[in-house]
Amino acid sequence: PPRILTLEEPVLHLEHCIAFAVHGNPAPTLHWLHNGQVLRETEIIHMEFYQQGEVSEGCLLFNKPTHYNNGNYTIVATNQLGSANQTIKGHFLEKPFPERLTGQGGAVFPIQTPEFLCLDSKAFFFQVSIAVGLAAFACVLLVVLFIMINKYGRRSKFGMKG
Repeated sequence: PPRILTLEEPVLHLEHCIAFAVHGNPAPTLHWLHNGQVLRETEIIHMEFYQQGEVSEGCLLFNKPTHYNNGNYTIVATNQLGSANQTIKGHFLEKPFPERLTGQGGAVFPIQTPEFLCLDSKAFFFQVSIAVGLAAFACVLLVVLFIMINKYGRRSKFGMKG
């Protein structure tokens, strides 16, 4: 019957690889489960292995995995004499925006917003009024400069006529 010799945690080479070695005679068929569900191979996740005598060695390869690929990966080897399986945890990326935190006893807490991101209404109103005041001052200054350039910029210098 098949026997799983090694199953290693994911390692990054050119792609992330869960390395495995399976012994069996006759050569077992191999397939994978992700969190208990059959794993379909795609261009992002695929298996490569070679048979050397009674041992199959290879990798389950991941091309740029995300947090969706985190979970338990189980290799299942089957031949006419039986089957064997072994599971390993694959962790690639953290979830970018956790929705909630669980505390002791399973209590759920909402994510706290950092204090520097919180604005009270008075501070927000003050900041907006400063921004509007500066923008109005800049507009008035530009209009005055435009008028002065048009009025005084037309005089010829040194009394010369063009």
